[in-house]
Amino acid sequence: GKLLGVPAAQILPFSTGVILEPLPLDRLVAGLPAAIADLAADHWSSAAHGIMTTDTLPKISSAKVQIDGKTVTFTGISKGAGMIRPNMATMLSFLATDAAIAQPLLRKLAVEIADASFNRITVDGDTSTNDSFIIAATGKSGVNVNSESDAAYAAVREALTAAALELATKIVRDAEGATKFMTIRVEEAGTTEEALKVAYAVAHSPLVKTAFFASDPNLGRILAAVGYAGIDDLDVSNIRLWLDDVLVAKNGGRNPDYQEADGQRVMKQAEISVRIALGRGQVSDTVYTCDFSHEYVSINADYRS
Repeated sequence: GKLLGVPAAQILPFSTGVILEPLPLDRLVAGLPAAIADLAADHWSSAAHGIMTTDTLPKISSAKVQIDGKTVTFTGISKGAGMIRPNMATMLSFLATDAAIAQPLLRKLAVEIADASFNRITVDGDTSTNDSFIIAATGKSGVNVNSESDAAYAAVREALTAAALELATKIVRDAEGATKFMTIRVEEAGTTEEALKVAYAVAHSPLVKTAFFASDPNLGRILAAVGYAGIDDLDVSNIRLWLDDVLVAKNGGRNPDYQEADGQRVMKQAEISVRIALGRGQVSDTVYTCDFSHEYVSINADYRS
């Protein structure tokens, strides 16, 4: 705060690393003058690299949108590859726009956007002590958003959400040891809670994740996860299950037309969609996840060494 000439309360510290291991504060403080002297508007890439830990790639999103005849920029960075199940997992994300957004509205937007992006991803089901998602609005574009009724609100909200979702899914795509990116979509749920219970039961199942790694269409593992997700009055005869465009199960059992060769074809893809219809209502929700590989175990077994 002293170096920047601002109150200490305006400085937000963020950290990631081995939990319980103290940070080397003397080295951090000693490095601050050089870091501040090197500040520049085009150093997003350096910042994205600087926050990496077990990430293999920097994660950046940037877009320009025309709103009310003015150009508005949305740029963000994130980090994370393991210990990922944001409740808000070890992940950090910083998203900035030059739109001017009233603080109460920005706070509300941050929660809504997190729920549509970072709170819909999981790598291993493990949450961390360090999760942070920040949105900053500088107002330099001259586009003002003071309430949800403002003309620019919808476009700003859409752009912020798209940037956050891109940053969140890049975390899953770069997950520790991951070879496949999976979209788990639950449809026809009675409530959002039901949809997420089922989606996360599938996304967190080690048996499901290892089957995807092996390209093994052992799809009963998905249905087993649906069954133990915690919906007490679930009628299995109403459930349908698709693997991409392949209808695997219906009417409480295997689809008579399903051929394992079709399932095998989809399972070999690098990106796979799992769609589950519960037949209970009209609510849908989506979770993004990845497979479990030998490399994930190696990275986390050797993490401190």
